[in-house]
Formats: sequence, C-alpha cells, structure tokens
Amino acid sequence: MSRVLVIADVPWVRNEVHAALTGSDLVLIDHADPETVNEAVISNRADIVVSDMQVASMGGMAIVRRVRSAAGMDGMSIPVVLLLDRTADVFLARRAAATGWVQKPFSSRELETTVRAALKGDPFPVPDRFLDGEDATTVPASQLGTAVTVDDGDAEPAT
Repeated sequence: MSRVLVIADVPWVRNEVHAALTGSDLVLIDHADPETVNEAVISNRADIVVSDMQVASMGGMAIVRRVRSAAGMDGMSIPVVLLLDRTADVFLARRAAATGWVQKPFSSRELETTVRAALKGDPFPVPDRFLDGEDATTVPASQLGTAVTVDDGDAEPAT
C-alpha cells in the first residue's frame, strides 16, 4: 500500500482528494502545515505527496522544493502532484519540477490516474484543457519527467 501525504489547509480540497483516492490501495494522510512538510514526509514515510497549489501562506513551488529537500535528506525520491487553481499555474508546476498536476475541479479518474502514474514513474496524463495553443505537455524529461495525452484510455507520447 502506498502512503499519500495530502497537503491542504482547506477542508473541501482534502475531501475531494479523499473522495478520488479512497477505496483504492492508497493510505491517505492529511497535513495542513506547509512549514512542517519535511517532518511529515519523513515521519509518515510518504511514497507520494499531493499538495494544493496554495497552502496557508506557502505556494506550491515552495512546497515542492521542501518535499524534494526532505526526500534528499533521506535518500528518497518522492513524486509530488500539485492541485492547480488555474491553467496558468501549469507554468509554476513545471518550473517547480512537480511530477504531475491536475486542475481543480478535477475528476476522481483524473487525480487517481495522475497519482498512479507518478507512483510508477510513468508519464502522467495531461487533460485536453491544457492542450490548446501552446502545448503544455512539452517538458524536457530532465525537468519533470515526460507527459502524455490520453485518448480513450490509451496513452501516447505528446508531440
């Protein structure tokens, strides 16, 4: 069973994550204080972090950096999935080197697919809403991993 550290200070965000991921083989652990995320990652032996883009006074970029720092101290590599407020936040998620992201409101399938892909180290599915105009999936693997589009459940590499 994989341990998911859910970082969110707003109850409805935590509820949505729980609704999407409960009932699977994932153990969900809530954490609301971004200042103590390092300790939470280590003490809870988190396999993955799902974080709201804004928690208290800390943004998603800082949270990703803290998680990466905590993982580095323990010799681990922990994927981080960000819950974005708007499409424009994709830029910030990419810059922070988040493993994956979904935009609120998200579907249960969308979040679960992204979390499972991140846990496996697979490319994460990018929803169509990110694909208009500039291709939000064109990210060098050295920065984030790779992204794919999902068409009827079959993943194909983004071009």
